[in-house]
Amino acid sequence: MGLYVNPGNEEFYNASLRSKIYVDKTEMIKFTNSQLFGEHKNICVSRPRRFGKSIAANMLVAYYSRGCDSKELFEKFKIAEDAGFEEHLNKYNVIHLNMQQFLGRTKTIDEMLELLTRKVTRELKREFANVTYYEEDLVSVIEEIYSQTHSFFVFIIDEWDCIFRVKGNDTDAQKIYLNFLRDLLKNQPYCVLAYMTGILPIKKYGEHSALNMFDEYSMTNQRELAEFTGFTEQEVQELCPAYDMPYEKMKQWYDGYDLKGIQIYNPRSVVMSLLGHDFDSYWTKTETYEALKKYIQMDMYNLKELVTKLIAGSSVAINPDKFQNDMTTFASADDVLTLLVHLGYLTYDFDTRTVHIPNQEVQKEFINCIEDGGWEPVMDAIRKSEELLNATISGDEDTVARIIEHVHQENTSILAYNDENSLACVISLAYYSAKKNYMIYRELVGGKGFADLVFIPRKTTQAPAIVVELKRNQTADAAIDQIKRKEYVQSLKDYRGEVLLVGINYESKDSDGENYKKHFCKIERMTIAPV
Repeated sequence: MGLYVNPGNEEFYNASLRSKIYVDKTEMIKFTNSQLFGEHKNICVSRPRRFGKSIAANMLVAYYSRGCDSKELFEKFKIAEDAGFEEHLNKYNVIHLNMQQFLGRTKTIDEMLELLTRKVTRELKREFANVTYYEEDLVSVIEEIYSQTHSFFVFIIDEWDCIFRVKGNDTDAQKIYLNFLRDLLKNQPYCVLAYMTGILPIKKYGEHSALNMFDEYSMTNQRELAEFTGFTEQEVQELCPAYDMPYEKMKQWYDGYDLKGIQIYNPRSVVMSLLGHDFDSYWTKTETYEALKKYIQMDMYNLKELVTKLIAGSSVAINPDKFQNDMTTFASADDVLTLLVHLGYLTYDFDTRTVHIPNQEVQKEFINCIEDGGWEPVMDAIRKSEELLNATISGDEDTVARIIEHVHQENTSILAYNDENSLACVISLAYYSAKKNYMIYRELVGGKGFADLVFIPRKTTQAPAIVVELKRNQTADAAIDQIKRKEYVQSLKDYRGEVLLVGINYESKDSDGENYKKHFCKIERMTIAPV
């Protein structure tokens, strides 16, 4: 048993049986077993930090490594129920590499690869002492082992992309590294499975698309591995009662990563919340995200408007396919927003090809990002949002109209003023604080059409529901009439209790055709009686 060659199962044992909270993800082994020796044996999984990448890697090491006996360990988990459980258990030579550890101990890529080669070949020669070696490079050593013993290898490589995050501008170093991985893994008969984890998908450089043999599972498409990317709804629903924590609030804070229809929670944050018995932003800021602030605050590629829409709760369309899979090559807003998806600050809807902010925890990070400099109108709207919500609930029509008019006018430099979608975005921004107690929907189907904005109270609050209709150059009364005539309150479905009908109209020009921008509000109350 070595550190890199045929390691033991201690890391997975500590993360699972010695951990206070462990969610069983061992059924992922069924998937990797199905890929052994096959055309799709090379797997690259990219996820944000703190989404269980290392735990999954250590699980595979414990399962495949000949350096330990893990039958008793895995018999406690779901994978033991699979018919093929014992077929591949501890049957292969495993080489486990954490690239961050090697990079952190060296200054150049050449030094890093030399250290890695020296450490691993030393263990290989000790493990296979009867093999005759003719060359010292890592690939040659493994080739001799295979040719003389017909031994198969499983490669588990964690933090594979650290080169691209730490040495983002050193393309020469990156190409040397990609060539090293290509020579080690591509078309090699000794490799029966290669499983790499990182934050970024695989970087490609023209003819250096050297790792195109890998199937990629990223935050824009996790494919078969979606349920293993974080905690699922069912898993969190089972955890919350055990720790006497409200599920609805857990969902509000940490849910929201949509992986082709599967809702995924941030696992690190859920665990910290359960253990601390509170709700907070456990996903601390990183240097990477701080670096991106300059692109947002300089308003490159019209990012200020897009980020404002995201903060307001809107979705933004992107094309993730042109992203170069690094942290320095940005040619459009799509590239920056796609990077934020891979970092976990946005979630990508595969079907609509749009992104949005996943949950309240990440929302707070965006607010922290824009709080300093250049975003005063947006921050002013957020600060006034509590007053606006209170005025709405109390029926103070003049105050509601005044605050919305102020927010609308102050943000004309960011959003197109006379565009109705932009008005809806401004309204959502103006009601920012309502997100704490409401689920807010735009264009929600109900009755005989689509309500512009619907505020459905969370189960943890006693606040009234709110249905908002927006008009331009008409009247606030006309907005109220439309809510009633088209029966938009039916969008509330199972809700019972008080409902506020809010009509908002703004006059874009006065009688002389000059810009006017006057806002009006009408609020009526009704009650949906219990069945």
